[in-house]
Amino acid sequence: MLWLILGIVLLVIAIGGGVIVNPLLFVLGIVAIVLFLTGWRGSRGPAY
Repeated sequence: MLWLILGIVLLVIAIGGGVIVNPLLFVLGIVAIVLFLTGWRGSRGPAY
């Protein structure tokens, strides 16, 4: 759930944010949402 929240927050900041950090935040937001959808949980391994 943390990855989903982090991804949404990063996407909102990227859409309304500055020009230089926009692509980086957008990519980080997409990566965070993908990690959430694939069930990646960091050091605890995948959620089965």
